[in-house]
Amino acid sequence: MATGDKKKPVRARVVLTDISSRAWEHPADKGALVALRKLKGFDVLLKTMSGVFRERAWRLTLLGSAVRVDERQFARLHRLLAEVGRSLDVSVLPEMYVQADPTLSAQTVGMERPIIMLSSGMVHHLDDDELRFVIGHELGHAVSGHAVYRTLLLRLLGLGGLLNAVPGGALGIRMVTVGLLEWSRKAELSADRAGLLASQDPTAALRTHMKLASGGTLEELDVTSFLAQGAEYDEGGDVRESLIKLSLLQQQSHPFAVVRATELRRWVDSGAYTAILAGTYPRREGDDDASVSEAAQEAAASYAIAFERTQDTLGRLVHDLAGWMGTASTWINDRFRRPNEGA
Repeated sequence: MATGDKKKPVRARVVLTDISSRAWEHPADKGALVALRKLKGFDVLLKTMSGVFRERAWRLTLLGSAVRVDERQFARLHRLLAEVGRSLDVSVLPEMYVQADPTLSAQTVGMERPIIMLSSGMVHHLDDDELRFVIGHELGHAVSGHAVYRTLLLRLLGLGGLLNAVPGGALGIRMVTVGLLEWSRKAELSADRAGLLASQDPTAALRTHMKLASGGTLEELDVTSFLAQGAEYDEGGDVRESLIKLSLLQQQSHPFAVVRATELRRWVDSGAYTAILAGTYPRREGDDDASVSEAAQEAAASYAIAFERTQDTLGRLVHDLAGWMGTASTWINDRFRRPNEGA
């Protein structure tokens, strides 16, 4: 019998009434999303354009080649999706399909009508609690609108071909691509937080990342050793290893599984997760009033903390250099400020 078929006692989960996606979005992700949400009309246009061809093609392909989850097909997944939606207070849920694919994968596509796709490998290797985390992760993507705004930027990026004829144009496009991939990685961290808020089971979330890293097995894994890997990755080594890490990430749209587990554990330890379950979180009614500058400041502070926390050589060098420049700037301002000039 599959692990997910085992009967487990029903555990009550907190319903996060009217919760805004800003509650789970990583600061670097939220900073971009808050700004893009101010561009009224662009997302509507993109949804319309995508819905005409590509989104319908996705759905037709899935209808013809995968299995749609409902009350009679993969009823267990249908129940888990409903539970996840209840926890995150999402009334209109995406369609969900299971595709024949032995790898452990899941994704959310579409903008007007998001669709969640789970691989058969994911369904077979994860138990109910772990699947609840994965489905919550994908629902977090849909609610945050990651597909909408990522598509918006990719469409704008598509215009960059015109810049290749301009001196330095290719370099500019490369820099934008690096920025987009960095945002994509932070969006995955946001969705992990959504998955945890939906499942409300940190242990299951950690098990999921362990299975993603190992290919679906837990029998020969150890939680302490797995988390120690994440700490070792963070600590790094000399400048050469730091540069290698940067080069590895340049082409990655997702953070590594061990890193994701470490980041989610750090978010839980910060107290933010517990505070949200206790009712301290932003509501949807305040989304339109969200400040772009505040979100940007929060994103900057997040990167500053990350640099300060890192133990690798390059990270320390960047952090120390930034601190020295800040001190020098303060000294210069104090030394040459005019007597009647304000702070």
